[in-house]
Amino acid sequence: MACLFAILTGFFPRLGLLIVWIFTNEVDQAYDTWILPLLGLIFLPLTTLVYALFYSPVGGVDGIEWFWVVLAFLLDIGALGAGARSRRGD
Repeated sequence: MACLFAILTGFFPRLGLLIVWIFTNEVDQAYDTWILPLLGLIFLPLTTLVYALFYSPVGGVDGIEWFWVVLAFLLDIGALGAGARSRRGD
């Protein structure tokens, strides 16, 4: 089941974040309010999801976990840039 979720999230990160937000308490533990996850759902879904999954109530996100959060951020920014470039027609 975890592999199916990983594949689904790879193709549809917003859907993956929404599923984690509804069916688990990972997002609620990682973020104090509902505003940041909602903005993340709109603008940076993969980054928001990875941060929520790696967040620990004891120590937050630290060490090599930041590498994965930054990688997710770069993938989100790349997807935004690719969409803007395709709309521009270059």
